[in-house]
Amino acid sequence: MKCALCDEKNCYKGKDCTSIKDEISYEGGDLDSMQASAEIEARYYMEKTRIEELILYAQKMGYKKLGIAFCIGLQREAKIIHRILAKDFEVFSVCCKVCGIDKEDFNLEKLYGEGFEATCNPIGQAKVLNESETDLNIIVGLCIGHDILFTQHSEAPVTTLVVKDRVLAHNPVGAIYSGYYLKKRFGITE
Repeated sequence: MKCALCDEKNCYKGKDCTSIKDEISYEGGDLDSMQASAEIEARYYMEKTRIEELILYAQKMGYKKLGIAFCIGLQREAKIIHRILAKDFEVFSVCCKVCGIDKEDFNLEKLYGEGFEATCNPIGQAKVLNESETDLNIIVGLCIGHDILFTQHSEAPVTTLVVKDRVLAHNPVGAIYSGYYLKKRFGITE
């Protein structure tokens, strides 16, 4: 499949380009998630922000405990998000530098050269939130790769609220909205 390159998108009109349609079933919690998502889309399309949709989704799913796994570089944002979510949920948050593990312990390349440098600890973040028995975990700006490890080790479902992009103010798709940048950096013209 190369759906991104398809100009027709006839699936939007009901065409099945695969052979898996009969193998797909949404039941139990999967069906609940699909129903909550569809309801939010249908009732609030173009009206709610992502954080508002997150709150609605968590409420509809009956979640009580939310976890925030955040990058220390977004500690201000994490604090605000924590305070917003705490109005409706019990919220737990864990910083990427949890446990204060030295990069040298794992022979990791350092950003600042010599001396102690704490590594990010996405498995530690997942462990902390797992022990808090969160119902849903939210990524706020974890590094590429760290977000993957966190998701793999989280016992609760994971959603991303903020994707880290240090260059584009945490708006990674900003790069593809610039025709000049696309052409100069990737040789792509629309």
